[in-house]
Amino acid sequence: MNLKTLTALGLACVVLFSCEEIDILESGNLVPKTVAEDPRLPSISVNGTVLHAEAFGNPDSSLVIFLHGGPGADYQNGLNARQLADDGYRLVFYDQRGTGLSQRHDKSTYSIQLYLDDLTAVIEHYRTSPTQKIFLFGHSWGAMLAAAYINAYPNRVTGAIFAEAGGFNKQLLDEYGEASRKLNLFSEITNDVLYYDQFLTGRENEHQILDYKLSIASSFSYAEGNDEGIEGPSPFWRNGATVLQAFVDISENDGFDFTTNLNQYQTNVLFIYGENNKSYGLSFAQIEAAFFPNSDIVQIDDTGHEMIYFKWNSVYPVVLDYLNSLN
Repeated sequence: MNLKTLTALGLACVVLFSCEEIDILESGNLVPKTVAEDPRLPSISVNGTVLHAEAFGNPDSSLVIFLHGGPGADYQNGLNARQLADDGYRLVFYDQRGTGLSQRHDKSTYSIQLYLDDLTAVIEHYRTSPTQKIFLFGHSWGAMLAAAYINAYPNRVTGAIFAEAGGFNKQLLDEYGEASRKLNLFSEITNDVLYYDQFLTGRENEHQILDYKLSIASSFSYAEGNDEGIEGPSPFWRNGATVLQAFVDISENDGFDFTTNLNQYQTNVLFIYGENNKSYGLSFAQIEAAFFPNSDIVQIDDTGHEMIYFKWNSVYPVVLDYLNSLN
């Protein structure tokens, strides 16, 4: 059943079973509420925003900060990593500013430096001593963010795990994007997504509408036969459309390069990639790993880009061995 059919059925249900008009701009009607709208959600207030966040494990143990993908996704599909709390680590998850269930902001306020400052604030919020070790565990965009942080602050991080970073600079991101995000403008999927514009055309900062539309549009990433080897849908709370567009604009207008100081980071880092991701593979992992003086590269068999969700049992021992080697 395609999206047009589902839309028609949904509108029919409204007509048949409800005479009450629904305000799509009212909080919680289209997408889940953020922490700014629902104070019952777990959250932290840092660096002038409120972030949806949770932590697992002994507060005094070495910190592992999970950095989710996107920009604009959330940490729900990375929660398998909390198993590491049973191995003596403190796992910290947070939805980045403007994503998931975290507070929304104006598009003009976002910058890479702001995201680095947010990460510093998250670390300081959870850190219980100056000697506590800090590990970054980044997936996709989150792995790019981890590289950006180490590039800016190489002395602040004990170690890092990179799960299929999209590209550490603009050139690599473009190469990965061309291989993994091709979209036929005349495909059924694209037509279904654009069909929603007849009903929901959100203006800038109408976050509920924009986030809802992005949630629908993201379904093409796991279409059958996708180059990234994604097995199917993985769970998420809410997309962040405004922050995604903000970082797309930054990339296109200003460019970026997170590699200028990576050769100063002498600690061994870990790269993992999914066997079924045709767009990444060993060759792309080797290109990214070469920016660091010391690295290990491990293939995770029989999975693709969403390996942390679909193949955590295979990812887990590799990540644990790496963390233990530096802890």
